[in-house]
Amino acid sequence: MTQTIHPVDRARKRELLSFLIGSRNWRQVLVFTRTKHGADRLAHQLESDGIRCAAIHGNKSQGARTRALADFKQGTVRVLVATDIAARGLDIDQLPHVVNFELPNVPEDYVHRIGRTGRAGNEGVAVSLVCVDELKLLQDIERVMKRAIPREVISGYEPDPSIRPEPIVNGRSTHGGGRSQPGRGNPGQQQRPARPGHGKPAGGRHHHSQSSHRQGTGRPQHQQGSRRSGNRDGA
Repeated sequence: MTQTIHPVDRARKRELLSFLIGSRNWRQVLVFTRTKHGADRLAHQLESDGIRCAAIHGNKSQGARTRALADFKQGTVRVLVATDIAARGLDIDQLPHVVNFELPNVPEDYVHRIGRTGRAGNEGVAVSLVCVDELKLLQDIERVMKRAIPREVISGYEPDPSIRPEPIVNGRSTHGGGRSQPGRGNPGQQQRPARPGHGKPAGGRHHHSQSSHRQGTGRPQHQQGSRRSGNRDGA
């Protein structure tokens, strides 16, 4: 089995995945995401790219999961997007490709994921699309694996070094979450709502303009921080 890391920006993961499937003519691909919502969204986006796809996760009925798996085995569906829990017990002979669209939070889950390809001496390819948010997860995986996984940057999908990492909370990156993070905006300036005035403060004629100035500077910085942290989940 061959393992490869493709570094890529979080917002271009889906684009790169579509490119790999199409340009390399992958016919049967099991793709892992962290969340049920992420699985549904990715499956919909791949369908929009013209790739027959289905998703399985805990919110799908047993009948829907059984049909999706049957279609995947028969080749009617080219890509099966799954969460780790939904993929437990999947039995797919000679599965050629496994893709970690998002790295798992638990390194051992990575081992279980890639173990679904290359069985019984068959060739298999395990690919991971890794953005800057996941570098710590990748380090943990390589420590468990006791080896460095080869990197390959795909031409045209080189990561932007100016993009800052976002924390991953409860299995999801926090970009676009609407809550500003420490360190955004001007250093040392706290983002806090203006306190309503009570009566006429000392220095009265200057107080209104100063309060407006504080609100005027703080508010655009919060909006700017939100714009920089857009593109949830990268896909």
